Order: sequence, then C-alpha cells, then structure tokens
Amino acid sequence: MKKRLPILLLAPGLILLIMFLVLPLISIIWPTIFDGGISFSRYIEFFKDDYNIAIFIRTLKIAMITSLVCMVFGIPVAYFISRCDKKWRSLLMSLSMFPMLTNPVVRSFAWIIILGRNGVLNTALMNIGLLKEPMQLLYTEFSILMGMIYLFLPIMIITLVGVMENIESDIMEAAETLGASRIKAFFQVILPLSMPGVIVGSVLVFTGALTAYTTPQLLGGNKNMLLSTFIYQKAMTLADWDGASVIAAIMIVTTFVVMKILNTISSKLDRREE
Repeated sequence: MKKRLPILLLAPGLILLIMFLVLPLISIIWPTIFDGGISFSRYIEFFKDDYNIAIFIRTLKIAMITSLVCMVFGIPVAYFISRCDKKWRSLLMSLSMFPMLTNPVVRSFAWIIILGRNGVLNTALMNIGLLKEPMQLLYTEFSILMGMIYLFLPIMIITLVGVMENIESDIMEAAETLGASRIKAFFQVILPLSMPGVIVGSVLVFTGALTAYTTPQLLGGNKNMLLSTFIYQKAMTLADWDGASVIAAIMIVTTFVVMKILNTISSKLDRREE
C-alpha cells in the first residue's frame, strides 16, 4: 500500500493534466501532421513564406532579448535583495512583485502614454533640447521590448531571490579571504551556484515573452506582429484553424528546444556537485 500511495496521490493531477492539457494539444496538432497519412507539408509551407519567417524571427529575437535583459538586470537586483535583512527583503520583494499585480492591459496603456508621439518620454526629450520633433517609439519592436521587460523582470527577480538567499554568505567571505575581489568572487562563485535559478527564470521569461498576446498587440500593432498575435489573426479573423494550429505547434517545439539548450548550459555551469 505504501508503494502505491505516491501513485494514488499523483493520479488526480495526472488525470487533469491529460484531460485538459495533453488531449487538447493532441487534438490541435494531430490534424496538422496527419491527413490520410503523416505529412509535414503544412509546416514546410509555413517556412517557405518570407512573411511567416519574418514573424518567427521577430518573435524569437524579442523573446531572447527580453530574457537576456531580464537576466542582466535581475541578477544584481536579486542578489542585493537576498543579502538584505528579512524586514527589508520582504519590502523589496513586495515592490518587485507590484507590477505583476496590475492588469497587463493597464500596464500596456501606461506604456502607450509614455512612448506615444506626444507622450511623456518624447515631451521630456524635446523640452531638454535633445529632440526637435517626436520620435516614433510606439508601435515598434522597441516598444514591445519595453513592455515585455517590464512585464517579466519581476518573475526573473523572484525566481533568483529564492535561489540566492539559500547561498551562504560565508562562501563569498571565503572567496575574498583567498584573494578574490568581490566582483570576481561573485562571477566565479555566486553566479555559477545561482545557475539553476537563472535557467528557470530564463525559461519562464522566454516562454512568457514567446506566448504573450496583450502587450505585443497593444504596443506593437499589426506592423510588428508576433506569433501570438499571428495565431489570433489566423483563428479569429481568417478562421484558418489549421494555420493557427501549425503556429501553436511551432511555438511549443521552439519552447522545448530552448529549454533543452538552457538545461545543457546549466549542467555545464552548475558547480554544486564539484
């Protein structure tokens, strides 16, 4: 009975996952590869179209840049928070999570006010004499990136804080005692030990940026379409459900490939078992 207990405890969750995740995914993807026989012609046609390839590359680029920027800014912020006293740590964590408590539509409209031709940023730059006329910041890849970074940076910080606060501060002191500078000790000791959190945070940010709809739709418009908005157009505007299913399958495969690459990098950089 004791051996069966873990299986019995997992059974309800597994049943729900199979019913509401696995089976719907199969029902979406199966018609795209089976039409009287296994065929990948729909996927080949997708990648033959230059317009589709441009959307695919733009989506990958924005997701990767978002992950990289969130990593660069999230690591030092998370380390600082993890080394604060518990009282300040709770306050800083609350401030970090505050953007996540706001509706994505509200956040996107806030960026529209900031980046618009008569928005806060253009007005400020013109008032100080750096610009003679407003720049086109809104409905560009830049505006999508700003919205994505603001949206997913808290996720990276929260993930990294959970890992870094479990790293003993004595490790940094030991590295400094052996002659390493504080910066060198951070990059050669703390950062490698934090790689599991970096990888998890990067996967969460990349997946979120790859599949986000509201932010790219409101800040990018139709001229800077991503795969998520392309799916909506295919399904809801053109009623091309097979085309939408192909895009969904491509996004799923892309996510798994990126996860595999990041896990491989993590296993090579993880020094916890050395």
